Amino acid sequence: MPELPEVETTRLGLAPHLYGCRVQGVIVRNGALRWPVPEALGEEIVGYEISAIKRRGKYLLIAFGHGHLMIHLGMSGSLTMVSQQAPVGKHDHVDIALDSGLILRFNDPRRFGSILWLDDDPAQHPLLKHLGPEPLSAEFTGQYLHTTARKRTLPVKSLVMDSRIVVGVGNIYANEALFISGIRPLSKSGRISLSRYQVLVETIKNVLESAIKQGGTTLRDFVGGDGRPGYFKQQLQVYGRGGLACERCDRPLKEIRLANRSTVYCTGCQR
Repeated sequence: MPELPEVETTRLGLAPHLYGCRVQGVIVRNGALRWPVPEALGEEIVGYEISAIKRRGKYLLIAFGHGHLMIHLGMSGSLTMVSQQAPVGKHDHVDIALDSGLILRFNDPRRFGSILWLDDDPAQHPLLKHLGPEPLSAEFTGQYLHTTARKRTLPVKSLVMDSRIVVGVGNIYANEALFISGIRPLSKSGRISLSRYQVLVETIKNVLESAIKQGGTTLRDFVGGDGRPGYFKQQLQVYGRGGLACERCDRPLKEIRLANRSTVYCTGCQR
């Protein structure tokens, strides 16, 4: 599944091609996504100019003067810019034609993604209103996480992956940040000190920023907004390496299931 760095990479790749462009047409080949594509989507956006492309968590928000197009990539979705002559693939479900001559194309083999139209403030939409702070924002601090974790017994990995607490720290990056911080994923969140949370928050920010700079993590079907895959996978130290030697101490990395997600850590380096 595309995580926050992949979605941000997509946003950065698309922004230069979308800003200031006017929508000339919409083609919906298959509107049966996670939620049906609005039947009146063309009426909402054709003839209108795109003023910005923003992100909230894993949702992309294409802004118009009178509303927002909210897009989620689901498990395998991608948004790319293609020419009008580009052949249509089996899973190319939605095209948005621009006056630049390019097409914004939504491809989603599994159809778990979504394209919705929002008339009102996106922050008040049911899918967004309960989200926690962005992990790269000034609001996300060690003090915030330490205060939030007080008296909680859930594992720290589950804490940082809870979108109501902090948005967009997906499984890959939670594994990596906890390893770099030396914190065991199963540690009870309420028993971790402020100083360790400060290290963890700084590490989460660094890991996410590094992944964004390198185009995200290529896993399965993800490609960025420019059609190229991400390259952060080359730097993964624990995720996907269960049973292999720890790059720090050579002990075999342990892999377990936590909240039904693959969790890999080092029994020597993380405590």
